[in-house]
Amino acid sequence: METGELSTIPAPLVVAIDGPSGSGKSSVSRAVARSLGLAYLDTGAMYRAATWWCVDQGVALTDTGAVADAVRALPLVMGVDPQDPTVVVGGTDVTAAIRETAVSAAVSAVATNLDVRAELGRLQRAAIDAERAAGSFSGGRGIVAEGRDITTVVAPDADVRVLLTASEEARLARRALDVHGTADAEAVEATRDQVLRRDADDSTVVEFHTAADGVVTVDSSHLDFQETVDAVLAVVAASTARA
Repeated sequence: METGELSTIPAPLVVAIDGPSGSGKSSVSRAVARSLGLAYLDTGAMYRAATWWCVDQGVALTDTGAVADAVRALPLVMGVDPQDPTVVVGGTDVTAAIRETAVSAAVSAVATNLDVRAELGRLQRAAIDAERAAGSFSGGRGIVAEGRDITTVVAPDADVRVLLTASEEARLARRALDVHGTADAEAVEATRDQVLRRDADDSTVVEFHTAADGVVTVDSSHLDFQETVDAVLAVVAASTARA
């Protein structure tokens, strides 16, 4: 989508992007947000921040009630600039820390807690609503929000809803490249458990492999990064043209 076409996009615009691990949700969503001049919300980072917070506060992740209570008190500030999205908890910038292996290994215990999902879903809807206002980061243009249940539970009324998917082989290779800097056989195997186990755990509480009614599927298995971004932008253009 060319810059000159931005004026044809209605505002405020909410784009919701769902999909499994390694499908490219985060990087593609950020690029789409930049292209459209929108804010960007990484809801997966919110679950990681909640996990970091619980560990930092000494809360046992097996104690579902204590975890839910801790998350209700979570002092979280999500930066929504797609150029530099940040995550701050209690005044501490945890943008890098929440990507560490220890958090990645523990996040499913928090993400599958239904009370936690309800609380973070509330915060996510509030963040989306905030970008409809003139005084927001996007100036009221809107937001691209991505995450496991964003198209079905958090923002089922989004103007554009996309399920971004890819083959297991492609997803493992991308995550290996992202985490290890290479997609050779050893790196792929090292990331297999992280990707597939997280998907299996999360699928017990939310559906993100099959598109719900009204959600457009973009399969990026054989697309490079820019082609995937362009495919999502084409969905945005087509969806808003029909509105």
